[in-house]
Formats: sequence, structure tokens, C-alpha cells
Amino acid sequence: MAKSKDSKRISELREQLNHHNQLYYQEARTEITDIEFDALLNELIDLESKNPTLVTADSPTQRVGGKTTEGFETVKHAVPMLSIDNTYNAEELRAFDERVQKGLDNETHSYVVELKIDGVSMSLTYEDGVLVRALTRGDGQSGDNVYQNVRTIKSVPLKLKGNFPPILEVRGEVYMTGGELARLNQIREDEGEALYANPRNTTAGTLKLLDPAVVASRNLEIFVYDIAPLPSAELESHENTLKKLKKWGFVTNPSAKPCKTIEHVVKNCEEWETKRFDLDYETDGMVVKVNKASHRERLGATSKSPRWLIAYKFPAEIKPTELLGISIQVGKSGALTPVAELAPVQLAGTTVKRASLYNFEDLAAKDLRVGDTVEVQKAGEIIPQVLRFLKNKRPKGLRKFKRPTHCPDCNTEVHQDPEGVFLRCLNLACPAQLKERLEYYATRKAMDIENMGPAVVEQLVDKGWVKDPSDLYDLTIEQVVEMDRMGPKSAQNLIEGIEKSKAQPLNRVLNGLGIRHVGAHNAEVLAEHYGNVDALMTADQEELKNIHAIGEIVAETVHDFFETAANQDLIQRLKEHGLTMIEEPPDSSGPRPFEGKTFVVTGALENYSRDTIKDRIKSLGGKPTSSVSKKTDYVLVGDSPGSKATKAEKLGVEILDEIQFEEMAKE
Repeated sequence: MAKSKDSKRISELREQLNHHNQLYYQEARTEITDIEFDALLNELIDLESKNPTLVTADSPTQRVGGKTTEGFETVKHAVPMLSIDNTYNAEELRAFDERVQKGLDNETHSYVVELKIDGVSMSLTYEDGVLVRALTRGDGQSGDNVYQNVRTIKSVPLKLKGNFPPILEVRGEVYMTGGELARLNQIREDEGEALYANPRNTTAGTLKLLDPAVVASRNLEIFVYDIAPLPSAELESHENTLKKLKKWGFVTNPSAKPCKTIEHVVKNCEEWETKRFDLDYETDGMVVKVNKASHRERLGATSKSPRWLIAYKFPAEIKPTELLGISIQVGKSGALTPVAELAPVQLAGTTVKRASLYNFEDLAAKDLRVGDTVEVQKAGEIIPQVLRFLKNKRPKGLRKFKRPTHCPDCNTEVHQDPEGVFLRCLNLACPAQLKERLEYYATRKAMDIENMGPAVVEQLVDKGWVKDPSDLYDLTIEQVVEMDRMGPKSAQNLIEGIEKSKAQPLNRVLNGLGIRHVGAHNAEVLAEHYGNVDALMTADQEELKNIHAIGEIVAETVHDFFETAANQDLIQRLKEHGLTMIEEPPDSSGPRPFEGKTFVVTGALENYSRDTIKDRIKSLGGKPTSSVSKKTDYVLVGDSPGSKATKAEKLGVEILDEIQFEEMAKE
């Protein structure tokens, strides 16, 4: 009976821990504190130790973290990136020291203590001093190769200095400063978008982006803190390692401090509990490391974490306050975000009045109601998080918050994202989205309307002349010339640019409309498949999802877009203004040596970006695809190709370098 009870509890704990692991590693967010998570994990460890026959390979106690994200090549770590056990007070630090003493047979030892940066763990590999790979921690055994994104981080040396090993793997933490987050959030606030929650979440999201140019614009930084113990790396002590890292050109955290005894460690940790608020980057604790490499080797590691280091977690600052209201903010993409309006409360030296609630599922799960007393956490974060309501302080009669069915700005019916997270307004004429959408409509990727930048768009909307893209085609020179900084010649050029855009093909129009999940590539796929907008508008969801490269999620958003009455009216008005809304078949008069051949591109090419190589392949009759299969004809590889090249070798798919590709293109 007891075993049956333990089995049931073990299943419950695994389910809870897997849920929280997924939130943290896949979505970069949390629902519970570190202390609460560790309590669940420790309970599971205890139950499994009492019931060894119930231990399974997929238990959270048998692995380090979560799965790697989709969209990047997965590469195995040369040395596993293990997690770190946590402590929360001085007594637990002293207990760690006792375990170290026992493992070293009471041999004299010392520590180095560093700030634990609240960012994203990263492993950088250098060959002959040149950066060749950048892997996220992933599940600890394998990680995502985000090499192109990490190259944009200015504090990451692309080539090392001095006398370095031929193969070197270093570990570090990618982070974002509070000042940079404030800059990005000011932009988002000006655009009416939901603010980024905190530096760590924003860093994690940024590293997942597929456009390195956007990553570069967000000014990420890195602190490197250790060297992986490869055969070529001669490790003596952590103090010596940090000195070597600096000589080779890496940025290390200046907080690192040698401590001869555990009491020195405790004092240093306690000092940083208040000093950390003076920093411009987030830190959630300290990392305590045994100094000598020989001691580390003797102490070894469990399957989960090394025995020679421990984390000391700072206590989060949590305070109660009243939830005065819940407002709804509409972003430029149409996403509706609930925002907690709070009675002012002091947290980490600042007054907090508002906190994003992220999405309506999160709001419902926490069951927050206007009038509740809620706990707000701000463990050094820029924007606070509402943790929970206090049950014993809830007044009677408080009503649950109702999910909105219509947009608060334009009253259009809202749709649930296919991913199941956000509610979204699909009305392109929604005032909250209009300016940003018009700017994108005019870009070169879309309708290519010259002289229609942000300043012009702002005036057109503020004057009430343009309420959706179709209104652009009603503008006159007499109107435009009245605008600030708009002389007769500039006004003439703008009107001519708008008139010229009527001839753009269907794929440009679809891209310019800003349909969710429909960028330049998917717009081309849809335009080439249907040939005209009327055929696309009448396509059902089942038909759309069966188109190659579209799939279920894109199919649903496209179908929902054209089912929205306001968007149907917009398409009709654009047609009445003379937009062609058709897609001519591709020109087949030139040489097409790759006719009918499929290509997968992997790694960094010397002469092409990812977009330009795809255009080149298509111009020669080929078809670029994203995944390698037996049906793939060629895999074109550049620097650091990763797992796609390996898979091509296993499947017998022909691999080309750039020189071979160009030679075949001439045939």
C-alpha cells in the first residue's frame, strides 16, 4: 500500500517538474520560485532512493535540463554542461564545505566565489584560436548551435590572443544589461507593444531569433567563467583559469574573489545580497567553486551536477500589494496582453505600479481577480512579476476576469493563436497596429514605396487620412504637400511611389499585409500556388495546410485572416484601386541547371546570406528546403555546418561546397 502511494506521488512530482522544466528551458519563464522547485525535486529524489525499482530513464532526477529548441542544428557537447545544486543560507554552504572536506580527506582547500549571472549559459568552441561553434546548454548533453547569433555579441572574441590551446571550449553566460532592456522597452512602449519581462527572458528569446541582424541590434553581452576540461586544456586552478581567459581576450566578471575558508565564502555571499542592486545586470546568486583543478577531479560529479561547486541563491524580494485593475494592451502584431494595475509598492529601490501578466492563460492559471491582495516579486528584475494572490485576504464576491472576445481598440472579434498562447486582433485597420503595419507595407520587401518612412506614416495616421493600406491610394498631392517637411517635389515622389506599387505581384502584397507567420518566403509559396488573391481567399484550411512549407499553424492564421470581414473589405478596396493581386509564373527563359533539384543549405557561406543563396537556387530552377531527407538532392555547406551535413552523409546525399555549387551553376 505504501509503495502504491509512493508510486502515485512520484508520478505527480515528475509531471510537475517536467512542466516547470519546460517553462524554464523552452519558454524562458517560471511559475514557481527556485526554492519551491528544489523542494519538489528533493522530494522526488528521496522517494526514488526509497523505491529504486520505480526509477525510470526519463525521470527529472536522471537528466540535467530541457530539450533543445527547434530551428537550430543540434550538436553534442564535447563535455556535458551539468547543472548546479543550490543552497539558500549559510548553514547549507557550511554543509557543502563539509562534503568537500570529506571528499578530499580533510586536505586543505580553498574556493573562488563569483556572481551567478542571470542569463543564458553558452559554450564557445575555438579551433586554432578562431570561434567555430556556439552551443546553448540544451539538455546538458547537446545544445542548439547559435553560432551566427553569438558572432554578433561584441564581447565575444572571434579570434583569440596570445598562447592558446589548439582546441578550446569555454563556458560563459550571455546576458543583457538593464540599460539595454530599458532602451528596448522604450521602443516597445512607443509602439504600443507589451514590454519585455526581464533581461534573462529577453536574452533567451533573442538567441532563438533566426535573423542575426536583429540579434546584433539588441546589444547582448557575455561573461566567460570557465574552461571545459578537454585534453588540450591544462587546468591548474580556477584563479589561473580566469587569468588565462583574460589574456586570450575574454571578458570575465570582476566580482570573482578567492576565499581561503567557507566563512570567507559566507561573508562574501552576504555582502553581495545588497551590493547586487548597484549592478546594471541581473544576478540571482553566487557560484562557489573549489579552486584547485586536482581537487575538482578527485571530487568528481553526480549524473546531475559537479560535487566541487554550489550555487548560493539570493532571497527574492517579495511584497504584497492590491490588484486595483487589469487593463488590456494591444501590440503592433495584434497580440492582446493583460496588465496588472497595482497599488504602488516599493521593490528593490523602485516604485512598482504595473506588471505584465503575459497572456490570458497565465492570468487564468493564477486566478487573479481585481481586489485581490497579490504577491509581487522583483528579484533585481527591471519589470516585476505577479506570483500569486493571497487566499486568506481575498474578499468575498470577487469576480473572475473574463477573457476578452473583442479587441478593446477596434471592437473586432479576436482569435486564439494556433500555438494556443495569445489572443490576437486580426483587423489590419486596428489603430493600435496601424502605424507599424503601414511602415512595413511600404518597405522594399513588400510594396517598395519610396519616401514613406516612419515620420510620413505618423502624420498620415494622426491626420486621419490613412486608416488602412487602401487609403494610401486616395491621397492627393494637395494633401501630402501640407505635411511637415514635405515640399512639392517630395510630395510628387511619394504619390508616384504609391501609384507604382499597384503593379507589385501578389507575393509582395501578401507580405506587406503582415499576415501572422506569412513573411517573404511563405508569401511566395502561397502566391505561386494560387496565382491570384481570389483563389487564395476561398481556400479552406485543409487545402492550405497540405501545401509544401505551409503546414497547420500557417494554414490556420491565413484562413482566419481571410475569414475576417474587415480584411475581406480591405482586399476588395485594394482591388478597386487597381492593385493587380496576381502572380506571374517564374521566368524560365534563362539557364536552369538545377531544374527540379532540392537543396538544403547549412553553415555560414562566404559569398551569400541565407536569403540570397535561396534566391540564387530558385533563379537556377532549384528548390531550397530546410530539412535533409532521402529526397534531398544536394546539401550546400559553409563554415560550421553542424548536424545537417552529418545527416546528409548518413543518407548518401551529395554534399557541395560553394566552389562546386558555382561550377554546377555554369553548366
